[in-house]
Amino acid sequence: MRPIVSYLRVSSQQQGRSGLGIEAQAAANEKFAADNGYTIVSEEPGQHFIEVETGKGHDALDRRPELAAALAVARRHRCPVLVAKLDRLSRDVHFISGLMANRVPFIVAELGQDVDPFMLHVYAALGQKERALISARTKAALAAAKRRGTKLGNPSNLKFAQGKGAAQNSDNADAFARKVLPHIEAVRRSGANTLRLIAEALNGRCISTERGGKWYATTVSNVLARIEKMQGAFYLPRAERAP
Repeated sequence: MRPIVSYLRVSSQQQGRSGLGIEAQAAANEKFAADNGYTIVSEEPGQHFIEVETGKGHDALDRRPELAAALAVARRHRCPVLVAKLDRLSRDVHFISGLMANRVPFIVAELGQDVDPFMLHVYAALGQKERALISARTKAALAAAKRRGTKLGNPSNLKFAQGKGAAQNSDNADAFARKVLPHIEAVRRSGANTLRLIAEALNGRCISTERGGKWYATTVSNVLARIEKMQGAFYLPRAERAP
Protein backbone atom coordinates (compact mmCIF):
# COMPACT_ATOMS: atom_id res chain seq x y z
CA MET A 1 0.00 0.00 0.00
CA ARG A 2 1.42 3.37 -1.03
CA PRO A 3 1.10 6.33 1.35
CA ILE A 4 -1.03 9.38 0.53
CA VAL A 5 -2.04 12.46 2.57
CA SER A 6 -5.73 13.42 2.65
CA TYR A 7 -6.65 17.12 2.76
CA LEU A 8 -10.24 18.39 3.25
CA ARG A 9 -11.41 22.01 3.17
CA VAL A 10 -14.62 23.98 3.67
CA SER A 11 -14.84 27.74 3.34
CA SER A 12 -17.05 28.74 6.28
CA GLN A 13 -17.20 28.25 10.04
CA GLN A 14 -20.81 27.09 9.72
CA GLN A 15 -19.82 24.30 7.34
CA GLY A 16 -16.92 23.41 9.61
CA ARG A 17 -19.14 23.11 12.68
CA SER A 18 -21.86 21.14 10.93
CA GLY A 19 -19.56 18.81 9.02
CA LEU A 20 -21.37 19.81 5.81
CA GLY A 21 -19.08 18.92 2.95
CA ILE A 22 -16.34 17.44 5.13
CA GLU A 23 -17.93 13.99 5.38
CA ALA A 24 -18.47 13.81 1.62
CA GLN A 25 -14.86 14.82 0.92
CA ALA A 26 -13.56 12.30 3.44
CA ALA A 27 -15.66 9.52 1.90
CA ALA A 28 -14.44 10.41 -1.62
CA ASN A 29 -10.79 10.42 -0.52
CA GLU A 30 -11.11 7.17 1.41
CA LYS A 31 -12.80 5.46 -1.56
CA PHE A 32 -10.13 6.71 -3.96
CA ALA A 33 -7.35 5.51 -1.66
CA ALA A 34 -8.92 2.06 -1.25
CA ASP A 35 -9.61 1.68 -4.99
CA ASN A 36 -6.11 2.70 -6.05
CA GLY A 37 -3.90 0.95 -3.50
CA TYR A 38 -3.16 3.88 -1.19
CA THR A 39 -3.22 4.13 2.58
CA ILE A 40 -3.96 7.54 4.15
CA VAL A 41 -1.12 8.71 6.38
CA SER A 42 -0.81 11.61 8.82
CA GLU A 43 0.30 12.09 12.41
CA GLU A 44 -2.09 9.21 13.07
CA PRO A 45 -3.08 6.46 10.58
CA GLY A 46 -6.18 7.33 8.58
CA GLN A 47 -6.32 10.92 9.84
CA HIS A 48 -7.37 13.71 7.46
CA PHE A 49 -6.07 17.26 7.48
CA ILE A 50 -9.18 19.46 7.82
CA GLU A 51 -9.22 23.21 7.11
CA VAL A 52 -11.96 25.81 7.55
CA GLU A 53 -10.70 28.67 5.40
CA THR A 54 -11.40 30.35 2.09
CA GLY A 55 -9.40 29.18 -0.90
CA LYS A 56 -9.45 32.62 -2.48
CA GLY A 57 -6.18 34.26 -3.48
CA HIS A 58 -2.78 33.09 -4.67
CA ASP A 59 -1.38 33.61 -1.15
CA ALA A 60 -3.90 31.19 0.38
CA LEU A 61 -1.15 28.94 1.71
CA ASP A 62 -0.17 31.64 4.22
CA ARG A 63 -3.71 31.48 5.66
CA ARG A 64 -4.06 27.69 5.62
CA PRO A 65 -1.84 26.00 8.24
CA GLU A 66 -3.49 22.61 7.75
CA LEU A 67 -2.54 22.57 4.06
CA ALA A 68 1.01 23.55 4.98
CA ALA A 69 1.07 20.70 7.51
CA ALA A 70 -0.34 18.26 4.93
CA LEU A 71 2.36 19.24 2.44
CA ALA A 72 5.04 18.78 5.11
CA VAL A 73 3.82 15.25 5.92
CA ALA A 74 3.65 14.47 2.19
CA ARG A 75 7.26 15.57 1.75
CA ARG A 76 8.30 13.45 4.70
CA HIS A 77 6.62 10.37 3.23
CA ARG A 78 7.54 11.34 -0.35
CA CYS A 79 3.94 10.97 -1.41
CA PRO A 80 1.17 13.10 -2.95
CA VAL A 81 -1.61 15.08 -1.28
CA LEU A 82 -5.14 13.91 -2.11
CA VAL A 83 -8.15 16.23 -2.45
CA ALA A 84 -11.69 15.28 -3.42
CA LYS A 85 -12.05 18.17 -5.90
CA LEU A 86 -9.58 20.64 -7.36
CA ASP A 87 -11.35 23.63 -5.79
CA ARG A 88 -10.64 22.14 -2.33
CA LEU A 89 -7.04 23.15 -3.01
CA SER A 90 -7.99 26.49 -4.54
CA ARG A 91 -10.04 28.23 -7.22
CA ASP A 92 -7.04 30.41 -8.01
CA VAL A 93 -5.01 29.53 -11.13
CA HIS A 94 -1.80 31.10 -9.78
CA PHE A 95 -2.03 29.10 -6.57
CA ILE A 96 -2.48 25.80 -8.43
CA SER A 97 0.26 26.71 -10.89
CA GLY A 98 2.57 27.57 -8.01
CA LEU A 99 2.10 24.16 -6.42
CA MET A 100 2.77 22.46 -9.74
CA ALA A 101 5.80 24.67 -10.49
CA ASN A 102 7.30 23.73 -7.13
CA ARG A 103 6.78 20.04 -7.92
CA VAL A 104 4.29 19.54 -5.10
CA PRO A 105 2.49 16.34 -6.10
CA PHE A 106 -1.26 16.26 -5.59
CA ILE A 107 -4.07 14.06 -6.83
CA VAL A 108 -7.68 15.10 -7.38
CA ALA A 109 -9.95 12.13 -6.64
CA GLU A 110 -12.67 13.47 -8.95
CA LEU A 111 -10.27 13.65 -11.92
CA GLY A 112 -8.18 10.54 -11.31
CA GLN A 113 -4.45 10.16 -10.83
CA ASP A 114 -3.52 10.19 -14.53
CA VAL A 115 -5.01 13.58 -15.45
CA ASP A 116 -2.80 15.66 -17.74
CA PRO A 117 -1.11 18.66 -16.01
CA PHE A 118 -2.38 20.95 -18.79
CA MET A 119 -5.93 19.91 -17.96
CA LEU A 120 -5.35 20.78 -14.29
CA HIS A 121 -4.55 24.33 -15.41
CA VAL A 122 -7.70 24.38 -17.52
CA TYR A 123 -9.88 23.11 -14.65
CA ALA A 124 -8.30 25.66 -12.27
CA ALA A 125 -9.00 28.48 -14.75
CA LEU A 126 -12.61 27.34 -15.10
CA GLY A 127 -12.99 27.27 -11.31
CA GLN A 128 -11.60 30.79 -11.00
CA LYS A 129 -13.91 32.03 -13.76
CA GLU A 130 -16.90 30.36 -12.09
CA ARG A 131 -16.11 32.11 -8.80
CA ALA A 132 -15.88 35.47 -10.59
CA LEU A 133 -19.20 34.89 -12.38
CA ILE A 134 -20.95 33.92 -9.13
CA SER A 135 -19.62 37.08 -7.46
CA ALA A 136 -20.73 39.25 -10.38
CA ARG A 137 -24.22 37.71 -10.44
CA THR A 138 -24.61 38.19 -6.69
CA LYS A 139 -23.58 41.86 -6.87
CA ALA A 140 -25.91 42.48 -9.82
CA ALA A 141 -28.84 40.86 -8.03
CA LEU A 142 -28.24 42.90 -4.88
CA ALA A 143 -27.97 46.11 -6.89
CA ALA A 144 -31.22 45.34 -8.73
CA ALA A 145 -33.00 44.60 -5.45
CA LYS A 146 -31.73 47.85 -3.97
CA ARG A 147 -33.03 49.81 -6.99
CA ARG A 148 -36.45 48.24 -6.45
CA GLY A 149 -36.41 49.54 -2.90
CA THR A 150 -35.89 46.16 -1.26
CA LYS A 151 -34.37 46.43 2.19
CA LEU A 152 -31.33 44.18 2.22
CA GLY A 153 -30.17 42.23 5.24
CA ASN A 154 -31.94 41.21 8.41
CA PRO A 155 -32.67 44.27 10.62
CA SER A 156 -32.87 42.12 13.74
CA ASN A 157 -29.48 40.58 12.99
CA LEU A 158 -28.04 44.03 12.31
CA LYS A 159 -29.35 45.32 15.63
CA PHE A 160 -27.87 42.31 17.42
CA ALA A 161 -24.52 42.77 15.68
CA GLN A 162 -24.45 46.47 16.54
CA GLY A 163 -25.24 45.70 20.17
CA LYS A 164 -22.55 43.04 20.30
CA GLY A 165 -20.04 45.42 18.73
CA ALA A 166 -20.88 48.15 21.23
CA ALA A 167 -20.44 45.72 24.13
CA GLN A 168 -17.05 44.65 22.78
CA ASN A 169 -15.96 48.27 22.38
CA SER A 170 -17.00 48.97 25.98
CA ASP A 171 -15.03 45.96 27.23
CA ASN A 172 -11.96 47.11 25.29
CA ALA A 173 -12.28 50.61 26.74
CA ASP A 174 -12.56 49.22 30.28
CA ALA A 175 -9.45 47.08 29.75
CA PHE A 176 -7.49 50.06 28.43
CA ALA A 177 -8.59 52.24 31.33
CA ARG A 178 -7.33 49.66 33.82
CA LYS A 179 -4.07 49.37 31.90
CA VAL A 180 -3.37 53.11 31.77
CA LEU A 181 -4.51 53.93 35.33
CA PRO A 182 -1.10 53.19 36.96
CA HIS A 183 0.52 55.70 34.57
CA ILE A 184 -2.08 58.33 35.44
CA GLU A 185 -1.57 57.74 39.15
CA ALA A 186 2.20 58.04 38.67
CA VAL A 187 1.99 61.41 36.92
CA ARG A 188 -0.44 62.66 39.57
CA ARG A 189 2.05 61.71 42.28
CA SER A 190 4.66 63.72 40.40
CA GLY A 191 2.50 66.85 40.71
CA ALA A 192 0.08 66.80 37.76
CA ASN A 193 -3.13 67.77 39.54
CA THR A 194 -5.40 68.82 36.66
CA LEU A 195 -6.72 66.99 33.60
CA ARG A 196 -4.64 69.20 31.30
CA LEU A 197 -1.42 68.58 33.24
CA ILE A 198 -2.11 64.83 33.36
CA ALA A 199 -2.62 64.82 29.56
CA GLU A 200 0.63 66.73 29.01
CA ALA A 201 2.53 64.36 31.29
CA LEU A 202 1.19 61.25 29.52
CA ASN A 203 2.13 62.72 26.14
CA GLY A 204 5.56 63.55 27.53
CA ARG A 205 6.02 59.92 28.54
CA CYS A 206 5.02 58.78 25.01
CA ILE A 207 1.96 56.94 26.31
CA SER A 208 -0.72 56.79 23.60
CA THR A 209 -4.48 56.82 23.98
CA GLU A 210 -6.51 53.70 23.21
CA ARG A 211 -6.63 54.70 19.54
CA GLY A 212 -2.94 55.55 19.39
CA GLY A 213 -3.37 59.33 19.54
CA LYS A 214 -2.45 62.21 21.85
CA TRP A 215 -3.99 62.86 25.24
CA TYR A 216 -6.20 65.85 25.95
CA ALA A 217 -8.05 66.89 29.08
CA THR A 218 -11.25 65.35 27.70
CA THR A 219 -9.64 61.95 26.98
CA VAL A 220 -8.15 61.84 30.48
CA SER A 221 -11.56 62.77 31.90
CA ASN A 222 -13.26 59.98 29.94
CA VAL A 223 -10.79 57.36 31.18
CA LEU A 224 -11.05 58.46 34.81
CA ALA A 225 -14.85 58.59 34.63
CA ARG A 226 -14.81 55.00 33.33
CA ILE A 227 -12.54 53.95 36.21
CA GLU A 228 -14.87 55.64 38.71
CA LYS A 229 -17.82 53.76 37.25
CA MET A 230 -16.01 50.42 37.42
CA GLN A 231 -14.49 50.80 40.85
CA GLY A 232 -16.95 53.11 42.61
CA ALA A 233 -14.19 55.46 43.75
CA PHE A 234 -13.25 59.05 42.91
CA TYR A 235 -10.39 59.44 40.41
CA LEU A 236 -11.16 62.76 38.75
CA PRO A 237 -9.24 65.69 40.27
CA ARG A 238 -11.44 67.24 42.98
CA ALA A 239 -11.50 70.67 41.28
CA GLU A 240 -12.77 69.16 38.01
CA ARG A 241 -15.56 66.94 39.25
CA ALA A 242 -19.06 67.86 38.19
CA PRO A 243 -20.95 69.61 41.03
